[in-house]
Amino acid sequence: MSDLVVLAFDTETSAGMMRDDLLKLQKEHLIGLEDAAVVIRNKDGKVKVNQEVDMVGAGALGGAFWGLLIGLIFLVPIFGLVLGAAAGAIAGKYTNVGMDEQFIKEVGNTIQPGNSALFLLVRESTPDKVMDELRKYKNVKVLKTSLSKVQEEHLKEAFAGKDVKVTL
Repeated sequence: MSDLVVLAFDTETSAGMMRDDLLKLQKEHLIGLEDAAVVIRNKDGKVKVNQEVDMVGAGALGGAFWGLLIGLIFLVPIFGLVLGAAAGAIAGKYTNVGMDEQFIKEVGNTIQPGNSALFLLVRESTPDKVMDELRKYKNVKVLKTSLSKVQEEHLKEAFAGKDVKVTL
């Protein structure tokens, strides 16, 4: 079973840079990603979603999952008429995914103009080696995970620069 991890950044570029670093780590077999999406809200407030479908091959959840999630978070028709016409179905589908209203609000409020977020579905990882590579990122806020409370706290502490043994 994969874990959902959502991280917020205070720049437009940091989420994409971390995703690229994670893709390199995936090639080294230090992490296995089911899927990843970068959401950027530019300084004008426009939202851009960048999903790397080809990075994971078979088993990726694909654009439908991220379209549902991102569309609901920002409550704007960023995916055109199809998303707009399916708004009711999306709301029902979103509830089935298990995301609560507080999560939607938190992500929506965190992704301010000039900010970005990274949505990850992590299948497996070697946590200590992955975090060694990602400690260079500052001001990373862990918004949501499906990790245990202890694992999530370790992740938050690691991004805060504390020396902890991360066990995911």
